[in-house]
Amino acid sequence: MSFFKRLKESIASKTESVTKQFRDGLEKSRKGFVEKVTELITRRKKIDEEFFEELEEILIGADVGVNTVLKLIDELRDEVKKRRIEDAAELQPLLSEKLTGLLRGDEDNDINLNPDGISVILFVGVNGVGKTTTIGKLAHYYKQQGKKVLMAAGDTFRAGAIEQLEVWGKRVGVDVIKQQAGSDPAAVMFDAVQAAKQRGAEILLCDTAGRLQNKSNLMEELNKIYRVIQREIPGAPHEVLMVLDATTGQNALSQAKLFGEKSGVTGLVLTKLDGTAKGGIVIAIRQELSLPVKFVGLGEKIDDLQKFDSEQFVHGLFAGLISEEEESDEA
Repeated sequence: MSFFKRLKESIASKTESVTKQFRDGLEKSRKGFVEKVTELITRRKKIDEEFFEELEEILIGADVGVNTVLKLIDELRDEVKKRRIEDAAELQPLLSEKLTGLLRGDEDNDINLNPDGISVILFVGVNGVGKTTTIGKLAHYYKQQGKKVLMAAGDTFRAGAIEQLEVWGKRVGVDVIKQQAGSDPAAVMFDAVQAAKQRGAEILLCDTAGRLQNKSNLMEELNKIYRVIQREIPGAPHEVLMVLDATTGQNALSQAKLFGEKSGVTGLVLTKLDGTAKGGIVIAIRQELSLPVKFVGLGEKIDDLQKFDSEQFVHGLFAGLISEEEESDEA
């Protein structure tokens, strides 16, 4: 059974609406990446050094990451020799299979929730990456599952951040715990934890500052927030999710490296994947950081934040090829 057939079968058991979201959300990447590979295969037909060089360029252009691409091309070269592949068309399912392998990773990308009480999820990341929107969408996601959710407006420094979270709170029907703009974020977190305890909340989603207007250190501010939360709920925060904007490509990777080392990040959320042709950044991040991608933003709608699923991702990228294979089988 071909790789594409196996992929199609494993997707069949999953929700059609989620499959469609991945397919629609990755349309730009599919056009900017997979269609270029298909064009190369159709044009060249023969596998030679020039073929590999062009493939390398396409993969680097899709932000897969130079180190990952070089390793991937070496592996493909070995496979071509080993299997005595001469026809370039035979390389496409092999490439897809390798990409799925690169995306999988060993660790679980489920969100770590507290089985005995309030689960605290802290969000970090620079301004403008879609952090507040992600929190609003995640509040909706958990509310849809019947959980009691609260949000904490801990980004007290960015103009309009508290109001933006309140707009999301009204939209999804979730209360926001806040103080005045410019107040101490750790004090907001203390209030939020108390409110979560009193109201029997199961999930507390906490916004934090992307940068500080004054000279005080952002990491010190985050550490203070951690201490307050840990003192009130031992073992919290249960997740520290760093939000990255996929449209910034390699810049997002640099941010994750800088921020992630210092702030105890446990997982990543990649936003705006629908807005970029460089969806390969997901592969680069999986390979170059030992951090799982937990959620991906696939569109503007309230339910367009989805749990990351490597098979859905690859299926979304290669959707056109899978349909083509089905049609040729039926012919």
